[in-house]
Amino acid sequence: MKVAYPALWLVCSCLLASAQSPAAQPAVVAPLNQSSPNNPPHGERPNILVCMADDASWPYFGAYGCDWVETPNFDRIARDGLLFNNAYTPNAKCAPSRACLLTGRNSWQLKEAANHWTNFPLEFKTYAEALQGLGYFVGLTGKGWGPGIALDASSKPRKLLGQAFNRQKMQPAAEYISPNDYAKNFSEFLRAAPPDQPWCFWYGSTEPHRPYQFGVGLRDGRRKTSDIERVPAYWPDNETIRTDMLDYAYELKTFDDHLGQMLTDLEQSGQLKNTLIVVTADHGMPFPRVKGQAYEASNHVPLAILWPRGIATGGREVDDYVSFIDLAPTFIEVAGGKWSQTGMQDSPGRSLTNLFETQAAGRIDAARSHVLIGKERHDVGRPDDVGYPIRGIVQDGWLYVKNYHIERWPAGNPETGYLNCDGSPTKTEILNLRRSGSDEQFWELCFGRRPMEELYDLRADPDCMQNMARSPTAQARTANMAELMVSELRRQSDPRMTGDGEKFDRYEYADPAGRGFYERMMAGEQMKAGWVNAGDFE
Repeated sequence: MKVAYPALWLVCSCLLASAQSPAAQPAVVAPLNQSSPNNPPHGERPNILVCMADDASWPYFGAYGCDWVETPNFDRIARDGLLFNNAYTPNAKCAPSRACLLTGRNSWQLKEAANHWTNFPLEFKTYAEALQGLGYFVGLTGKGWGPGIALDASSKPRKLLGQAFNRQKMQPAAEYISPNDYAKNFSEFLRAAPPDQPWCFWYGSTEPHRPYQFGVGLRDGRRKTSDIERVPAYWPDNETIRTDMLDYAYELKTFDDHLGQMLTDLEQSGQLKNTLIVVTADHGMPFPRVKGQAYEASNHVPLAILWPRGIATGGREVDDYVSFIDLAPTFIEVAGGKWSQTGMQDSPGRSLTNLFETQAAGRIDAARSHVLIGKERHDVGRPDDVGYPIRGIVQDGWLYVKNYHIERWPAGNPETGYLNCDGSPTKTEILNLRRSGSDEQFWELCFGRRPMEELYDLRADPDCMQNMARSPTAQARTANMAELMVSELRRQSDPRMTGDGEKFDRYEYADPAGRGFYERMMAGEQMKAGWVNAGDFE
């Protein structure tokens, strides 16, 4: 079995690349000076390296205790730096999640950028653009913000993350893995960086985004399906699902391998000590009930940070609740800038530097007791291109979620293939179990309609199987978490709190090939979506 994208996905990829920066690369760059490494004195502004896996779940990294994945380089960052046990993205979909990280704002504060496949509003400046104004040399390789369209005031492609370095290619180890040699492109960036400037680089892997070559993880031979300790309770536990999970692990290793080569480059050039390295993923894995939803596995992301010169004591685990919106304020602060002078919009995020400067572990800052999450429109496929609006809060081991339009299908309409869930062997297995009448419970969990309120005890129920929102023993907690969530959302001017939430559905879906998907399909047009399988349509 294979899961393949048709031509539309390739078109989207090309649009994404053109929207971020021109294709031109520097023709000639100077070699790295190995004999005179750039080892700046204490107090000099750090370099910043952000490493972003595409669709990688929090529990499935070695540093978090998972032994059927191989992530030795992420584990090294965690061992020598900080490992965050409660890091969250505000929105579990590629474009809005990345927009939150880039701007320091929650997705409901970003107008069109709250949605997926949208136009990036000109008024929201990114931390990379701000750092460039502070004298940083800025670049990226691979996937930055997107998919979507980002244009400057002259309607030219906007460089949200600086100049693209994508010229170096490799022979992929398996089908569907990107030919982008991320590590060599990082080397090229380092050679291009002026020696008298700090730099900021974004490594945006497209792994472990789907599709996967089915069975490649087994054929690799280092892991067996029996090595997977536990399959989440919302999927059936069988060989197909376990094989799919191993294929995910194989692609995740690709991301980690390039990270390791980048660390070697930094060591050899003498820049590791004063480089702030952030390794994370935009949201959970591309499986049913995870990516694109708002459960624990959806928004809880891996996060490890290394900065030998700037973190007081490495080897610590941090249990404070932190969000993607905290990263941009961190970068601006360590770069010596003042947020008010960057031209960036106000951020509710808080710099992580107080966590860097202490020697404490566990719960450090009492104010970091919760994070907010939510979503608006992700992929289309519902009537009138509407989304599935959610707001939620994670606090002290509990998740509260409010679903604002429970009459809608949370993963998209069945007729249009549940477009907010990537096609996969796991998705196919769940759909076929229902179609055959063998088992409907997994379909209900992954694709069925939901109640208005949901509450989960994440310590006892990390899979979010037992909704306690109506439990007599949890009524006070439900009410208190809802009240805190709403009060903060009101302070952040969330349109959903002021009765104007439907504006998110009115923002244009930027990909004309998918606009009006439901109506066009119901009218008889042969619609295709590159991220789901033909058999997903019901």
